[in-house]
This record gives sequence, C-alpha cells and structure tokens, in this order.
Amino acid sequence: MIHTRHSMTLGATLLLLGACGGSATPAEAPTPTEPAAPATPAASEPAAPAAPATGSSEADAKPAAAAAGGALEIPIEARSNSSLSGTATFTEEGDGVKVTIKVGNAPPGLKGAHIHQKGDCSAKDASSAGDHFNPEGHPHARPPDEPRHLGDLGNIGITPEGVGALEIVVKGANLKPGDPKSFLDRSIIIHEKKDDGGQPTGNAGARIGCGVIKKK
Repeated sequence: MIHTRHSMTLGATLLLLGACGGSATPAEAPTPTEPAAPATPAASEPAAPAAPATGSSEADAKPAAAAAGGALEIPIEARSNSSLSGTATFTEEGDGVKVTIKVGNAPPGLKGAHIHQKGDCSAKDASSAGDHFNPEGHPHARPPDEPRHLGDLGNIGITPEGVGALEIVVKGANLKPGDPKSFLDRSIIIHEKKDDGGQPTGNAGARIGCGVIKKK
C-alpha cells in the first residue's frame, strides 16, 4: 500500500511537472511580433517624389526664356505739332525683322515711314533721331526696290478717319544689342508727306511721329 501511495504521489508529481513544462513552450509565442519591422521601410518611401520637383522648376523656366525673345512693341508719339499716336511692333522673323505700324489721329494720305539712326525723340520736331538708318551706305529707295536704306519702310496709308497700318519684313535687319544692323536703339519716324523715292531721303517732309526702339 505504501508503495502504491508513493507511486501515485510520484505520478502526480510527474504530471504536474509535465504540465508546467508544457506551459513554458507557449511562452515563447510572442516572438511573432517581428512583422512590425516592415513598417520602417514604408516610412522612408514618401521621400522619393522630392526629386521630380527640381525637374518641374526647370521646365517652368523654359517658357520664360522663350518669352524673352518675343515681339517688341513701342509707342509712337506726336511731333512737329501733330496729334498722331500709335505703336510699332518689331519681331525677328527668319533672316529679318517684321515691322508692324499702327497709327491714329493722323492726317489722311500716304506718309513716309523710316527707321532713323539714333534712339532719341527728345526734339519737338524729332530731328534728334538723326538721318535714315543706312549701315550699308545704299541710296534711298522704296520697298520692294533694291538696293535701299535698311531703314526704308515705304509709305503708310492713312484713311480719312485718320487711322492707318503698315507691315513689312526688313531682310538683313535684327534686334541684337550692339549689332551694326540692329534696329534696337534707333527711332521709327512717320513723316507728314509721301515718300516719293527721291534722293536723298524721299522728300517726305516734317517728322510728325517718333518712337524710340528699345527694350523695357
């Protein structure tokens, strides 16, 4: 009987130890918390889009650079006691410059239009603009006749209502600063009379409109 009791006691002890040993193994289960590690690389991913921002700013700068080479519009102001007003627009086109003139409040009829040497309209009669712009030393003529002054633009027709327009492409001219054939830093002159093609400047009379060709 005593041996039986000891056996039962020993068996119970072993069962108890076995139960304790079984609970020790599950205690290691919390190790699955390792999956939290992937959260670290995920947090660094948003930094990647920062690189394209630089490229977009460079692209935005290109239209601004292109705009810099666009049309140049200047005002034409009255001179010699006239009431003329208007604008002249200059645009480099191919191997020349397109000149577009629009005037109002001008006396009707054909009026000579020329580019003059100096960018100076300060005189009341616009004499401060100097002579015709003629860097190649050609005789005066009206377009399309050749050879002629680089500044010879022909005549602008003014309606009875006092408005007129002229558009011409002057081959060989440009708008480059300091270039000997550049229209920059010159003046555009509208005369009171028709340019008849005569020498030396077309017999176009007084200068009733003047505009300095310069970049703002």
